[in-house]
Amino acid sequence: MNFIPVNVPLLNGNELKYLTECIETGWISSEGPFISRFEDEFSKYIGMAYGIAVSNGSAALDVAIKALGITKGDEVIMPSFTIISPAQSLVTVDAIPVLVDNDPLTWNMDVQAIEKKITSKTKAILIVHIYGLPVDLNPILDLAKKYNLKIIEDAAEMHGQTYNGQKCGSFGDISIFSFYPNKHITTGEGGMILTNNTDLSERCKKLRNLCFEPDGPRFVHHEIGWNYRMTNLQAALGVAQLEQIDAFLIRKREIGKFYHENLAFLESKGFQLPTVKTAYADNIYWVFGMLAPSPLEKEKIVDALSKNKIATRPFFWCMHEQPVFEKMGLFSGESYPVGEKMARNGFYLPSGLGITNEELFRVVAVIKNVFK
Repeated sequence: MNFIPVNVPLLNGNELKYLTECIETGWISSEGPFISRFEDEFSKYIGMAYGIAVSNGSAALDVAIKALGITKGDEVIMPSFTIISPAQSLVTVDAIPVLVDNDPLTWNMDVQAIEKKITSKTKAILIVHIYGLPVDLNPILDLAKKYNLKIIEDAAEMHGQTYNGQKCGSFGDISIFSFYPNKHITTGEGGMILTNNTDLSERCKKLRNLCFEPDGPRFVHHEIGWNYRMTNLQAALGVAQLEQIDAFLIRKREIGKFYHENLAFLESKGFQLPTVKTAYADNIYWVFGMLAPSPLEKEKIVDALSKNKIATRPFFWCMHEQPVFEKMGLFSGESYPVGEKMARNGFYLPSGLGITNEELFRVVAVIKNVFK
């Protein structure tokens, strides 16, 4: 019985050809033709003017936040339920994450809860699209205009997803993507910052490259940046992956449809499957997540799958319950019931692009056996 990982990337296009080209030409570091090609092609695909390739999605957030001038004491509104990266990038510049709960149907931030969190210290709203459906953007864009706030759009999980027909990642003053192996397209590790603002673009390029001065002596620095550069090898993978993204999106939705059709019986047992569509988007199924009616019911399925060599992943843990932030005195006494339930009861099934139909049937068979 073979092991089924929670994710297997699909590398069956021009990846080997382009990587071989890097090796044969010697362009393997953070200089080389694939970097600018990937930046140009990805930004054009999303519909933004500038792309700045970086080493990972968390690095993209670091650079984006600093490029916007967010600093000590500034407040940024974001969801409590998400990966730690957005909050981490904020606290490392001494900014203050201000949390809102999540919507129980889409699993994204509750847009109706944002306005009452806006104060004179609020500088931005950090949107994080979660798991497969985008945040309902129009109400947030209206708030940003009303209160003169910046939009940071974390579209790390949303390659190819749209909101009312427009690509996610094209709505922010600055937007970020991740290319970790579990994303729709991967560079192994890697990330991208997108913006339509020329000055922001140049600022991001400087920050990712140790703040070398473009017109000054090479090793004289006037401020602190990072070495967050992407390599030509990574960018070569990204170019090859982007060539296949339309097929990848079709396959992801096939996987989602298969699970929906074969696991619909779980809804009568109190489980919540992903919302298939909203008025503004069809689910892209970055992962196929489920909410169990209780942690015990969750563990019944997770344990059964594990015993049959099938991996799962728990959902994210809320920011207001992260021990590291509790030690810092953040979010004391705050509660976000929807996010807390998702964190405790949620998990997702193997749904990477490399999963076979045979493996999908095996996952379903094990789950059905739990409820015989």
